[in-house]
Amino acid sequence: MFQGPGDRNGTIGYCALDSTAALAWSANMAALEIHAPMARGKDIESPTLCVFDLDPGPRTGIPECAEVALQIREVLDNLAGLDCLAKTSGSKGLQVYVPLNTKHSHDHCSEFAQAVAQVLEKHHPKSVTSNMAKAARTGKVFIDWSQNSRHKTTVAVYSLRARPRPTVSTPLTWDEVEGATGGQDLTFEAPEVLARVQEHGDLFAATLEVKQKLPKATG
Repeated sequence: MFQGPGDRNGTIGYCALDSTAALAWSANMAALEIHAPMARGKDIESPTLCVFDLDPGPRTGIPECAEVALQIREVLDNLAGLDCLAKTSGSKGLQVYVPLNTKHSHDHCSEFAQAVAQVLEKHHPKSVTSNMAKAARTGKVFIDWSQNSRHKTTVAVYSLRARPRPTVSTPLTWDEVEGATGGQDLTFEAPEVLARVQEHGDLFAATLEVKQKLPKATG
């Protein structure tokens, strides 16, 4: 256990799933879904990842999220040569992660993600929104930059989702993301994900290794 951030600057006792036994314990507790902060328990104030959570509004879906993910990748590369990785949420959307593994604050990550979201909203106003209001999302993909906030968590990579047939939050190649813009299916269940790891290894491993620094957000 470790004390992590809660809403309104409170604290929550988080479980540290840092071993095979701990994961088995969580499974025995029927904890199908695991949601994690962007920081690790040993330094909860310093996020090691910056996330863009892509939430499709009404009349949009994975193809539109994939298009926005590619746009984010392009902006990050053009802006600062930043590498990023994509995964499915295991539900209806996608997420794009920027590995950091250098000293950052939650505020810095939130401000940067919001600035990128606003740039894309400005250039693609008919398909992208950075506005949290539900009414603003129809026909658009909401780039949820706020998932970088100190007290928030996002579904963890390889987590199952609580569905009648549990799907998995699955790391993707960028070729798969591009294919999804044309309708390629990105829904994976546990046996498929295990086979993918056997074939490709851990496509998300770079999030633990790559060191990058976010530029300051300028708005």
